[in-house]
Amino acid sequence: MVPEIFDNVFDALADTPAEAANLKARSTLMTAIVRQIESWSLTQEAAAARLGITRPRLNDLLRGKMSKFSLDALVNIATASGLVFEINVAQAA
Repeated sequence: MVPEIFDNVFDALADTPAEAANLKARSTLMTAIVRQIESWSLTQEAAAARLGITRPRLNDLLRGKMSKFSLDALVNIATASGLVFEINVAQAA
């Protein structure tokens, strides 16, 4: 058996390139949002209120439960956190 080599973990986990791209985008957004939240040094309750989400939802975000968040939801949370979301599109290699 020849081992497969992937560019990143999402390429290995996803069934399609589109699914891998979605996972990568969600991961990137989640990481940026978590860093932003941590920079506030607020309680989870206060941070959740600032973002307009519930504390359990914030906890899911902070624990990296990516399957619980759509790309749309993460864009909305990123915007609420004061981040600017930009899309970079490039030709596939």
